Amino acid sequence: MINVGTGVPPAKGPESPLDLPDARGARPDGADRTRVVIGEDEALMREGLAHVLAHGGFDVVAEVANADDLVRRAPANRPDVVVTDIRMPPTHTDEGLRAALEIRARAPHIAIVVLSHHVQRRYASELLERCDGDAGIGYLLKQRVTDVESFCASLRRVCAGATVLDPEIAAILVARAASDGPLSHLTPRQYEVLEQMAQGCSNAAIAQLLMISEKAVVRHVSHIYDQLELAPDPNSHRRVQAVLRHLSR
Repeated sequence: MINVGTGVPPAKGPESPLDLPDARGARPDGADRTRVVIGEDEALMREGLAHVLAHGGFDVVAEVANADDLVRRAPANRPDVVVTDIRMPPTHTDEGLRAALEIRARAPHIAIVVLSHHVQRRYASELLERCDGDAGIGYLLKQRVTDVESFCASLRRVCAGATVLDPEIAAILVARAASDGPLSHLTPRQYEVLEQMAQGCSNAAIAQLLMISEKAVVRHVSHIYDQLELAPDPNSHRRVQAVLRHLSR
């Protein structure tokens, strides 16, 4: 399926459980850690995310249970990344996604990761199309949270500026794009490479996963860019965003 910001202390607010920054992620050595705001209406899931992230080396500075609070609280706590459920009260449809897009529009430097129980290609496409700026974006299924190491690694890649999609979501986008148009001429191996690119993997990581040489990966990536008519980009995370935006059209 992933740099850090300024580490400025969060603004003070009303002294309530939601408005006080969560101190569970504090480090005794005082070193800066990636600051996270969590948006999740299910209390058990919210606490689970906070626990996973705190033990994964992140600083959870706020937890909220609805989209309105997420939009209000996120900028005030100066996070490096916002992690939010797509479906939140009151309608439990796409309030979390709307909140994430509003936060990103106001603060393009904040990375965004949305979580869902289900694969929703429409939501993935909208996230990719509307999240401008150099900060990373991610769309992961909630079941991935149970793989703590992988989930935290994905979050770190997003915080580093990458676009990271859940493997199931990436496969759907690639399959849709491959059914017609320039990608229909890709080989099966190139499809595999493209899916790994969509998950935010580097050339070296793709080579290891597919058990081929890194030079072979470079050739496959070059061919994919030729098919998409995309100019080479020296920044690997930017190539992912460019490819995915093309695929989501």
